Amino acid sequence: MTVSPSQSAFSTVAAVKKTKAKRPPPFSIRFTDDERARLNHERGVLSLAAYIRLKLFTDPSKQRSERKRLVRKHSSPSAELAALSHMLGGLGQSRLASNLNQIAKAANVGALPVTPELEAELLEACAAIQEMRKSLIEGLGVKAQ
Repeated sequence: MTVSPSQSAFSTVAAVKKTKAKRPPPFSIRFTDDERARLNHERGVLSLAAYIRLKLFTDPSKQRSERKRLVRKHSSPSAELAALSHMLGGLGQSRLASNLNQIAKAANVGALPVTPELEAELLEACAAIQEMRKSLIEGLGVKAQ
């Protein structure tokens, strides 16, 4: 029986064994319920494994800076950030910019009859937008110009 070149190439590749570097087996530690609760409380947003490594292998004087480096980037947002995101979402859905642009176009063309009631409503809308802007700037910690 003759062996085709593709079959011999396949058998050669199949004969080469891939050697993986062996990893050491994981190390298991059993904790009491109280110890586990204490670890869960102290770890904060770190994973339990990251917190244990931090405590075991980091110099106590450097643990604070190392902890900052290890904190998960996708931790749950603070209540302030959640409120800001809610405000930004509401502001985006309100279509204020589009509506103000339409009012400005109508005023420029002369199609908008400016009555005292309309002027009062426009001033009220501008004040509300300014208040939203002020709240967002304060919440984000940006200095107002």
